[in-house]
Amino acid sequence: MSKSAAGFFVLALLSGILHLSLVQESAVTLPLIACGVFTALFVLALIAGRKFKFDPVLR
Repeated sequence: MSKSAAGFFVLALLSGILHLSLVQESAVTLPLIACGVFTALFVLALIAGRKFKFDPVLR
């Protein structure tokens, strides 16, 4: 996992915990929106952080 992916993961967790601690009913709040954005960025960072090894050796 790259450093940016780990950072987005922590931010998503913190904003999700903040939303759950502030709101008791199901409502869309800024921490919940931030949690969704950080989760999407986390997934994108995981995809971008993969190193594809291509060996074009033809035998």
